[in-house]
Amino acid sequence: MALKVEGTLDELMELFGDTRSAVRSGKKSIRSAKKVVSKVKRPLNSWQKYLKTHKNKFRYKSGKRKGQIDFAKASRAFKKTPAGKKVKR
Repeated sequence: MALKVEGTLDELMELFGDTRSAVRSGKKSIRSAKKVVSKVKRPLNSWQKYLKTHKNKFRYKSGKRKGQIDFAKASRAFKKTPAGKKVKR
C-alpha cells in the first residue's frame, strides 16, 4: 500500500506538523529523565593511597614490561609501612 502526498513544503508542514521540533522535544525529555544524582565516591583504602603516591617508584626498568608498575616490589614495600602492617578484619 503506497500513499502519495503532494503539495508545497508549507502545506505539508501544516498537515504533518514540524517533525524537527517533535524530535528535539523528545530528545530533551529523554535527556532530562536520564539525569540521576551522582553517587558519592567512597574513600581510597590504604593500598590505593600508597600506590597513588608511589606509582613512579616501582617501575620495570627494562624488558618487555618496561615502564609498567612492578606490583610485587610495591607490595613488599607497602607491607613494611605502618599502613601495610594493619590487620584486616
